[in-house]
Amino acid sequence: MKKLLFLAALIFAAALIGCAPNSAAQSDGKINIVTTIFPQYDFARQVAGDRAKITMLLKPGAESHSYEPSPQDILKIKNSAVFIYTGGESDEWVKKILASLDTSQLKIIALLDCVPAVEEELVEGMQEEEEEHEHEHEDEPAYDEHVWTSPRNAKLIVQKIADTLCAVDAPNAAVYQQNAKNYAAELDKLDADFRALIGGAKRKTLIFGDRFPFRYFADAYGLKYFAAFPGCSTETEASPATIRFLIDKTRQEKIPVVLHIELSNQKMAKTIAEAAGAQVRQLHAAHNLTRGDFQNGLGYTDFLRQNLAVLKEALY
Repeated sequence: MKKLLFLAALIFAAALIGCAPNSAAQSDGKINIVTTIFPQYDFARQVAGDRAKITMLLKPGAESHSYEPSPQDILKIKNSAVFIYTGGESDEWVKKILASLDTSQLKIIALLDCVPAVEEELVEGMQEEEEEHEHEHEDEPAYDEHVWTSPRNAKLIVQKIADTLCAVDAPNAAVYQQNAKNYAAELDKLDADFRALIGGAKRKTLIFGDRFPFRYFADAYGLKYFAAFPGCSTETEASPATIRFLIDKTRQEKIPVVLHIELSNQKMAKTIAEAAGAQVRQLHAAHNLTRGDFQNGLGYTDFLRQNLAVLKEALY
């Protein structure tokens, strides 16, 4: 059914595209940037400032792994000067759309191309996702898509966005590069804070009663983790064996906090924490955010600062 709906949207959008003028440059002279999810949106606004109109296709509060583009979304991509997406398996729909468009004047950034990507992994006790039928790329490695969770990776992505905007809007190149430099300094400070905090911690293990989208973060700071599912899993209900494993690990290693990600129902984390005598806390992956946080203008670095406080509680 999803494929039929997507095909219908693509056909309808193609009909609209045929008679719609390209409006990559707005009448007010601002660059039109379209992003699929929040990290790209926030990085783009940090670099572009008020010199761009930036659209995020995924609505605040929505589940990113079940997103399907509407005909209007496809038109937004077509009418953009810069399009930024993640580039992993969850973005397979992007390839189909881009193949249907004239992209000769469109600058495209895939986050997975900006950093050294690593394959998604299953750690001890983690529940493997049930196999789905009709895999189109079974022989291709499944890369972990959450590259932005490492501040150092975020710096690389931000610089790529800055360089791209400079190519699109050369007269304002100095502004974009200065904005990127200022934001990079903020990311460097956060990176140093995480290194100091984790370097002095009494433990280096995290327990997640949820998906785990922090592979790049964990690798960057030498953290070990146990979780119910890998980061891109669409599973929401863990098996009794998985829950029991996480309860036992929490007890054995005297972990004081069981973590969950943003927009989670927290059910699994609460079950594990209650059984193990631990607290429940959120570690924000900045994959998406609530409507309230979006309206209040919160960004990637705000969520990372929140994470510093949570990790101090979890690791000390």
